[in-house]
Amino acid sequence: GKVLPLAEAMKELDLIRPSRAKLAEDFTLATPGGGTFKLSEHRGKVVMVNFWATWCPPCLEEMPAMDRLYRQHKDAGFVLIAVSVDADARKVTPFVTEHKLTFPIGLDPKMDLANGYAVRALPSSFIVARDGTLAALAIGPRHWDGDAAHSLVEGMAR
Repeated sequence: GKVLPLAEAMKELDLIRPSRAKLAEDFTLATPGGGTFKLSEHRGKVVMVNFWATWCPPCLEEMPAMDRLYRQHKDAGFVLIAVSVDADARKVTPFVTEHKLTFPIGLDPKMDLANGYAVRALPSSFIVARDGTLAALAIGPRHWDGDAAHSLVEGMAR
């Protein structure tokens, strides 16, 4: 595909830039396998924090593309954490297995983190720059495996 300048990639993905630079709120979440994911441990990498639920059709719609984006860039400093806001965490693992998703999953059954990030719609994705600042926000599903998404990750990972 073609490589787009960062600003053009953000525009094409219809991303919202924060009005002022601020650090993304650090968090530690449980993962379905019994481990944890801590945002600050990934400083120096580009991190996408995606909020979703198993019952959300637009979430499912964008997940295969997100997985392709993750698989292509995970060795080049890109991390994706998909934060499930399902109240019943037991539904998450069968869903992830069924759809063969390979990116890390976080569990936020009480929506503490989602509320901290002021999530108002699903899916919502937050892009955190390598310095830990919030770089962009996507409300609603995106085509995460198009030229714009790859250009975004490559441009921010440099």
